Amino acid sequence: MEYVKTEQAPQAIGPYSQAVKVNGVVYTSGAIPLTAAGELVEGGIVEQTNQVLVNLRKILEEAGTSMEQVIKTTVFIQDMNEFAALNEVYAEHFGDHKPARSTVEVARLPKDVRVEIEAVAICKS
Repeated sequence: MEYVKTEQAPQAIGPYSQAVKVNGVVYTSGAIPLTAAGELVEGGIVEQTNQVLVNLRKILEEAGTSMEQVIKTTVFIQDMNEFAALNEVYAEHFGDHKPARSTVEVARLPKDVRVEIEAVAICKS
């Protein structure tokens, strides 16, 4: 097991890792819309989703994989009414690649953000 850590994404705000790599599979922790410096991204679901996906990309790259190798994501969203806007940003980041996904509306997220996303990816062969 290998812990993944990059300065290109926000540091964990609790007792966990940005990601863990096991047997060629990378499991990211939930990413929220903080900059690498740890500052909350202002704006709505579009700006926050974009930052979350930028953070995931940086973590996956550090682990030796990419967004194109993601096999599953779990999206936690504060307001399901923002689902369509989230999908537009999500599609921009994933392009033609369409990993399996679950999306769940939740009552509250860390730092009261609008979205959190975690991913599972295979390492490039």
